Amino acid sequence: MRLTTTVLARYAASILLALAVVAGVAATSAANASETAARQRQNFNAGWHFHLGDIGGAEKVDFDDRDWQAVGLPHSFSTPYFLAPEVYVGHGWYRKDLVLPAVPAGRRWTLEFEGAFQTAEVYVNGAKAARHRGGYTGFPVDITSALRPGRNSIAVRVDNLWDPTLAPRAGEHIFSGGLYRDVWLVTTDDVHIPWTGTFVTTPGLKGRDGAVRVATEVRNGGNRAELVKVRTRIADARGAIVAKLPDATVQLPPGQTQEVVQESPHLSGLNLWSPETPTLYRAVTTLEVAGRQRDRYETEFGFRTIEWTADKGFFLNGQHRYFRGANVHQDQAGWGDAVTNAAIERDVQMMKDAGFDFIRGSHYPHDPHFAETTDRLGMMFLPEAPFWGTAGMASPWGRSAYPPEAEHQAAFEESVKQQLAELIRINRNRPSVVAWGMDNEVFFTDQSTLPQVRKLLADEVALSHRLDPTRLAAVDGAQRGEIDRIGDIAGYNGDGAVLFPNPGIPNFVAEYNSAISDRPGAYDPGWGDIEHTPGARRGEPSSWRFPWRSGEVIWAGYDHGSIAGKFGSMGLVDYFRLPKRSWYWYRNAYRGIAPPAWPQPGKPAALRVTASSPAIRHADGTDDVQLVVTVVDASGAQLSDSPPVRLSLEAGPGELPTGRNIQFTPDGDIAIRDGKAAIAMRSWQRGVTRIRATSPGLADGVLTVATLDGPRYVEGVTPLAPERPYVARKVEVGPEQAFGLKNPTQSSSSAGGHASSLANDGDAGSWWAPAAGDGEPWIVVDPERILNYRRLSVQFAPGGRCDFSAETQDMGGIWRPLAQAQATAATLEIAVDNVTGRRLRLRLTAVAGATCGVAEIGIRGTPATYF
Repeated sequence: MRLTTTVLARYAASILLALAVVAGVAATSAANASETAARQRQNFNAGWHFHLGDIGGAEKVDFDDRDWQAVGLPHSFSTPYFLAPEVYVGHGWYRKDLVLPAVPAGRRWTLEFEGAFQTAEVYVNGAKAARHRGGYTGFPVDITSALRPGRNSIAVRVDNLWDPTLAPRAGEHIFSGGLYRDVWLVTTDDVHIPWTGTFVTTPGLKGRDGAVRVATEVRNGGNRAELVKVRTRIADARGAIVAKLPDATVQLPPGQTQEVVQESPHLSGLNLWSPETPTLYRAVTTLEVAGRQRDRYETEFGFRTIEWTADKGFFLNGQHRYFRGANVHQDQAGWGDAVTNAAIERDVQMMKDAGFDFIRGSHYPHDPHFAETTDRLGMMFLPEAPFWGTAGMASPWGRSAYPPEAEHQAAFEESVKQQLAELIRINRNRPSVVAWGMDNEVFFTDQSTLPQVRKLLADEVALSHRLDPTRLAAVDGAQRGEIDRIGDIAGYNGDGAVLFPNPGIPNFVAEYNSAISDRPGAYDPGWGDIEHTPGARRGEPSSWRFPWRSGEVIWAGYDHGSIAGKFGSMGLVDYFRLPKRSWYWYRNAYRGIAPPAWPQPGKPAALRVTASSPAIRHADGTDDVQLVVTVVDASGAQLSDSPPVRLSLEAGPGELPTGRNIQFTPDGDIAIRDGKAAIAMRSWQRGVTRIRATSPGLADGVLTVATLDGPRYVEGVTPLAPERPYVARKVEVGPEQAFGLKNPTQSSSSAGGHASSLANDGDAGSWWAPAAGDGEPWIVVDPERILNYRRLSVQFAPGGRCDFSAETQDMGGIWRPLAQAQATAATLEIAVDNVTGRRLRLRLTAVAGATCGVAEIGIRGTPATYF
């Protein structure tokens, strides 16, 4: 359903009126700023108009956008999104009015964008104010010079086009466009501290004794020099002042920024940050000119020490700790990448509830609120720059991690370094951040570019050290390409746990498991490659938790949207944020909480609706609730039966990603499984939303959720969210392509110097060979994709030939035959009858007088986006 121009105009008018009131109050108070109100920060998420596609002149003040869609932020081009392997690629426009009664001299207005995927052009009153490249890092835009009293037009043109000069060039997740994170309007004095303009460190921290060093950027945006006094106080979690740093004074020319450094005296009895005690402090910095306060800026930080060692593992606050973590993507059902802060908080809490203490931010900078949440809830965090490689994808996002074309290389390197610097600047005060990640699996690159890849990684490491000397730099996905010793820490994915059990450098298992399943899944940990670590006893984690290994991080915490389709369903928790049984396994193993009784089939009688919270606190795009529908019998017991369910918002201001209604089906993309379905609801007005779940023959489930603040919702007057029906996109499989090069491998055994990884390294001069005495040798290649197998090629080692049978493993774990072949030549080419599966296994039988070495295994096929 499409809103009419009249309704849209009325909606726009109501939003504009509310905005005018808020902005008017802000501007008036700014014009008469007292010493305690020099800085104001307002949420700028509500009241936007959106157009999907490019359109000329949309930046102009008098452009008519009344027939555009009314949206709030966070917003994605792809809403509603439910794990489709393809999304819209192109441009989108956002427009919004800012009404200011006055634009007083001496004041600055800045828009702080927490993220826009992936290139954004910002216009104010028709003039371009900024352009930002990079979809995962935030950026401020000073709009002061373009503002005028009255109505001001803000327009943002965003695209999610693949760009050969922009990182990342590759990745298997979904690359949806949009203003998909929060935007804030910040008003300050000409003399102020810019966004992320403080850097707090704790030099000399030993035990609970140490000091605080605060480096503050002071900006003078005015037209005359100012003598600025910088004053910083340290407050504990209760607000009590625990330290006063020596005041500093700086003579600041107009238009200049200078850094001022202050350090406290020795402090004792400090409370340390850890996952068990996530204690935070605040540095409260004020700027004064001629005795008048011009700015006040607060910075959260914590006291803690971290140490990564090659021989003894990881230490937090001087105590050895083997961390157990999860890789986490940002997107969720329906809303895609455009999730709220409350949804981020639920994600972090759910991993903590399972007993994990570490999150790897795979594989890009996350929303700034993510690190705020890991700080406050107590989860160690390793964020990563978006330098990513992947293999075997026909999509543009499957290209070489580093550009092979010389004309693209300098700009690409600048893009990587820019986004790494922005990542560090935004998150550098967060005690939960224990290292900076440089990349993921960038060995998936054109082989001619590996020297440039290594140099760029080294440049990143040097930049990281320069910007933040307090943390080490990790090269992640380092199991191929001889890149693991470029950084301070090596993170090994997949079979890297087997290939590098004790590399002699600080290290951790950055990914293990990678088991695809739909909820409910199996009640097991899915150890995957990690349990094949040399010396490990199968199923006994203590045997691979070596003292020199810092920790292990499962792939993955949550299902995520993937251009490889079903390949994104590897989480402990599904895309709708309902746990699979493996999540309960970890909670039992790590926290001693027994799993619940699994729901059984029965006679459904009713539906029950529950919410993650009784209320939405803020009607501004930062808060929401997760709604869960459960099928129950007459006694109220949960059942596994999964009939179609319709969830509707009957009254009130609520909004679902699909509008006011959503339909769950047991065999569709919007799924009800194992007797449960879930979706997040947000709101843009204050009021009570009545929610009803229905299914033929069952008693309805009814729930009310209040929204506590925001403009008041008036039934019959406030426009309702438009219906946005979900349409699954048709997927074109595309031409046959190669898979398996440099992907993880396993084998029954390996002779010295002939590891299984040499069978798919692209070098026919190296090969895998089973150990002497291995009577039934086999080798497995995991293409890390679900494939329609078409052809295989096997090149034997010099002097070695084997008969073999080939199999692939289906989603149920059953090995299905692909082909059989006799060793009639040094290289065999075998046609396969389009069998679908994931892993490839060759079972080998030596020919008399020959050995079973395999130099190269080649796979040809097409991606199976659904399975």
